Amino acid sequence: MTDITPAVPVGRHLIQTYGAGGFRIAGRTLSGSVIVFPDKTVPWDAKSYESISPQSLLAVIDAATDIEVLLIGCGARFGVPRPDIRKALKAVSVVPEWMDTGAACRTFNVLLSEDRAVAAALIAVE
Repeated sequence: MTDITPAVPVGRHLIQTYGAGGFRIAGRTLSGSVIVFPDKTVPWDAKSYESISPQSLLAVIDAATDIEVLLIGCGARFGVPRPDIRKALKAVSVVPEWMDTGAACRTFNVLLSEDRAVAAALIAVE
């Protein structure tokens, strides 16, 4: 059997699983939506694509000096990029990338293993 787990520095928040309304990140099981940074994970109150707003992304905006790319996991399906969020993130030099939550989890792990300045806002899926 071949281990394909990406090599990441100790203390990084690798996303291990997603689904069933939550995530397993850095060895912790979390319920609900989350925002994952390389070194921490915080709860996120977004329950659906429609509930994402610039206000809901303040944790990312506040950390913008340490983040270049924000992966936005829209839930089970891809959501169309929203101009209000793109504008708010552009103002702090963060590039948003919109995709479904599964793709965002996988992409986050790849970018984390490359030591990129990335965060992921992930809507929990069943």
